[in-house]
Amino acid sequence: MESRLTRLEAVQTMLLEIGQKSSSCTDISEFLQAVHAALGRIMYAANFFVALSDRDGPVNQVRFVYFVDEVDDPPSRDALFELVEGESPTATVIASRERMVMTAAEHQSRREANAGFGIGTIAEHWMGCPLLDQNHQSLGAIVIQSYDKEHTFSDEDQALFALIANHVSSALQGLQSMDRLERAVQERTALLAHEVAERRRAENIQRALYELANLSATATGGSRLNMRLHQIISELVPAQNFLMALYHPDTKEISIPYFVDQKDEQAPVKRFDYGVGMSSYVLQRKQAMLLDRAGFQALVASGEMEHPLGNVDIASWMGAPMLLGDVAYGVIIVQSYDDAVTYTQADLDILAFMASHVAVAIARMQADREIRRAKEALEEQNAALESALTSLKDAQGELVRQEKLASLGRLVAGVAHEINTPLGICVTATSHLVEELKLTREDMAAGTLDEDGLNQFFDIISQSLRIMTTNTQRAAALVRSFKQVAVDQSSDDIRSFNLRKYLDEVLLSLQPKLKGKPVAVEIDCDERIEMASFPGAVSQIVTNMVVNSLVHGFEEGQSGKIRISGKVDGDFVDFDYSDDGAGMDNSTLAQLFDPFFTTKRGSGGSGLGAHILYNLVTGALGGTIKVVSAPGMGLHYKLRFPKVKRK
Repeated sequence: MESRLTRLEAVQTMLLEIGQKSSSCTDISEFLQAVHAALGRIMYAANFFVALSDRDGPVNQVRFVYFVDEVDDPPSRDALFELVEGESPTATVIASRERMVMTAAEHQSRREANAGFGIGTIAEHWMGCPLLDQNHQSLGAIVIQSYDKEHTFSDEDQALFALIANHVSSALQGLQSMDRLERAVQERTALLAHEVAERRRAENIQRALYELANLSATATGGSRLNMRLHQIISELVPAQNFLMALYHPDTKEISIPYFVDQKDEQAPVKRFDYGVGMSSYVLQRKQAMLLDRAGFQALVASGEMEHPLGNVDIASWMGAPMLLGDVAYGVIIVQSYDDAVTYTQADLDILAFMASHVAVAIARMQADREIRRAKEALEEQNAALESALTSLKDAQGELVRQEKLASLGRLVAGVAHEINTPLGICVTATSHLVEELKLTREDMAAGTLDEDGLNQFFDIISQSLRIMTTNTQRAAALVRSFKQVAVDQSSDDIRSFNLRKYLDEVLLSLQPKLKGKPVAVEIDCDERIEMASFPGAVSQIVTNMVVNSLVHGFEEGQSGKIRISGKVDGDFVDFDYSDDGAGMDNSTLAQLFDPFFTTKRGSGGSGLGAHILYNLVTGALGGTIKVVSAPGMGLHYKLRFPKVKRK
């Protein structure tokens, strides 16, 4: 009786320890170790293990979270084992959620009936109890066993073990919840650490790209750009040994503008043929490559990569082509001679990413250089064109001036020819009068002059004076008209004039051109139009219109009519000029005002008359000009210019 009470006290003490341990322990293995120690004080427990179901994994899988055995080796705590009901005693306990006790004979009988029943050594006495949660769902199993006949489990042992299993189940629920919470915290912490690392890595890459973009925008190439590029990449991956190779498709060569190596002070070669070395190997495949020492040596030994350049005693190697689309600009290579520094796929991804952006930077710099060269060439061409245009304008201006002078010269010739007739008549009349005066004096000296002879002499004097007066007045009018028109055409001064009277003077000066031609000129101009403008421009415009009509509009001997009208519209004058000559088609009309365009090349046409006319209307007079024409319908100019020209 005393022994039984002592054992019950021990059991009570053990249950208290289980409760205390469950609240103080944070590790399931530590807790189960305490349970195992306490269990050994009330019964034989040399062989003891606990299998817990993996609730986060597949169904029927367990972990042996605590395992102590005298015969069998303990499985890994993290290993998962699939237990199928009926194939092992532990699986049967977990699946049935009922206590199970077996002797060696019973275990052997079951193994013979079901081959492979259980995987461990057969015990003399085996006892297992399910671990159940508050919903009576299986958490796993707690097992105790004995390999010798001296230690077996009585009914009281079995009852105590079941009681202990219930307390362990309650404690394990709390510990598992805490364990899951800690595991979740650890996983979340690890995830956050990974996110922080990824974010820091992304920020570094972003900063590197920004620096690269800024570098490509401000640098023009050369060692400064390459050195800074090396520094930027070194901030992302270990790059003590760095090489940049550029591909030249025009010569099928590769150059090494930048080289830094721990074992070689200078690049083995500065320029070599495409197809040699690892640079060519990467460019040919147009993809980034990652090699360790064995892989590099195998590549060289197989002959797949021909003629390696530089030191081949490497521990790790990376190469990435600088590609933009299908265009290869070169390759970036980093390598390590130290076994402690090995590159990963993540490092290769970074290098390839940077290489692609370096290709963009190189393409941008090349484009900028091309644009600068094109701009310089364009500026030179523009300067040459400006010089040619200036020369052309000077030549054109000189030709226009010469055309004006020639027009004035033709006017002078016509006026001179026209003046010759009245002056010739005056000379003839004067000569006749002198001769008659001589004869009259002789008659008077001889005394033969009678009244009839004297009257006849007076008649001759009167007739001669009348002829001389008429012709001198005609010559004076021609000279006066020519003088005013000539002065206006050679002057750039604004003066006031009456448009109708000035048109009469211009047409009077054009009489030599019109004389002998069956072309009538009609003027319908308001006599009250007073202008303050450039009369020389008006004179030149009317002269060119009339001359163009005579040269181009009418064939020799062809009769026709020219109409000129002028009307006031507010502060403007609407000036119309038309002829009923040959007219012109649309293609000719489109080129009418082009300099040097004429339909009478070699027949008196210079191609500048209409061009000068257009420039005078739109420039000097500050007006507009429209022209309408069709074959056989003549030509019609519509001019509009201000009465008062502001300087």
